[in-house]
Amino acid sequence: MNSLARQVASRARLVQRARFARLYSSDHSTRPPQHAPAATSVGLPDGESATQLDVKGKAKGLPLPYDLPFPDLLEPEPLYDLVDGAEFRPTKQFRHPTKLIVRNDPSLFVVDKEEAALAAKEQEEFDEDNDKDEDEEEESPMNHLALSRREIGNLHIFPLISRRVVQQTGKGKIARQAALVVVGNGNGLVGYGEGKDDETLRAIQKAEIEAIRNMDYVDRFEQRTIWTEMESKMGATRIILRPRPLGFGLHCNPNVHQVLKAAGIKDISAKVWGSRNPLNVIKLLFRMLHAGNAPLAMGDGIGGRGRKLDKGSGVRGKQEIERERGRKLVNLRTR
Repeated sequence: MNSLARQVASRARLVQRARFARLYSSDHSTRPPQHAPAATSVGLPDGESATQLDVKGKAKGLPLPYDLPFPDLLEPEPLYDLVDGAEFRPTKQFRHPTKLIVRNDPSLFVVDKEEAALAAKEQEEFDEDNDKDEDEEEESPMNHLALSRREIGNLHIFPLISRRVVQQTGKGKIARQAALVVVGNGNGLVGYGEGKDDETLRAIQKAEIEAIRNMDYVDRFEQRTIWTEMESKMGATRIILRPRPLGFGLHCNPNVHQVLKAAGIKDISAKVWGSRNPLNVIKLLFRMLHAGNAPLAMGDGIGGRGRKLDKGSGVRGKQEIERERGRKLVNLRTR
């Protein structure tokens, strides 16, 4: 950059000398003497006189700077304007050739008011559109999901629970809306999510996003039912699931029906004993369907013996049943 500045400064000095020469040749018919014997007196605008001397005190044959006409800054001057670019050869410090491009766009000298106003208006409209798009993207949490909008539109979405909850604080009670949503693709993927917000619709949207993130695979027999009879208990709620033949349908609790429909299970019977609290029923059912909720043979954390946790071990799949029976399962369906 220092080299470019030096080039610009040297070019400005050359331009100044050229202007001096043009003015002197227009005012004097003869060539200016190289050594003037005496000082040259030049008239000032106010009627005063002054003498231009060089560094050694000798008089020069050139006019003073304020005798020159002031340049018109609204007109382009190629010698005064910044150069478009400069190339620098390799040096010891910089081994590669460098090209520096200096642009003056739009021009500072030639400005069309109508074009400038039109460009400013277009820039404002462009900025407003970008701000709107950014606000929409920030306000839409669906953009952060791994699924596309078409895939999300093909999902089964069931808002099962919507209730009012109250949080007791030192300043009083804070009331909000809570929602529970079940989401599945009808082909083995299912999940549930909970959300809270001041508005019901926003709470449902939060629960839907959480359900999509929590979706997991359910192992199904013949892509329509479970493999074996299952039973589990959580709190005061107890659920029994039994596989049924083809065409039996879903004979079960309404909340269980929606979860199994979202998971793609078509033939099953279920019985809910004890407490039929919808929240406990849905959570217990997902504990039975999703594997890995409570792994088997977990210790107590301090080196003690682990106990077998059958309540939340997940649905029993084909491999586990084959290991227990000691024989391979074969699909006998002909259609």
